[in-house]
Amino acid sequence: MVNSYRDLLVWQRGMDLVESVYQVTRSFPRHEVYGLTAQLRRAAVSVPSNIAEGHGRRHLGDYLHHLSIANGSLFELETHLLLAQRLTYVLPAEAETASRLSGEVGRMLAGLARALRRGQSGRVARP
Repeated sequence: MVNSYRDLLVWQRGMDLVESVYQVTRSFPRHEVYGLTAQLRRAAVSVPSNIAEGHGRRHLGDYLHHLSIANGSLFELETHLLLAQRLTYVLPAEAETASRLSGEVGRMLAGLARALRRGQSGRVARP
């Protein structure tokens, strides 16, 4: 039973993703603190934050909108990770956990959105 956004597995995996991104970016060059490091961390934090905010909305459309924002942040995050690899700030193996989690969260977001659409219209169907 889902009583809170914290009960959602997708939110929990999103939080794992944030931790992973923070670990990866610890080794980035100092001159990237306000650049790529900040962008990666902001995109990662946006994912579980938007899942939580959407869960708190009263209407299905609002919930789905926030899940869409979370999904967009995942794509942004993946792009930043690829850029960090190109710039050799991180090796592909070091970014593997974050990349794997990003894919998992993306699939879970898609599944949650499908389940919500199959539920009721107008009001949020709690999975």
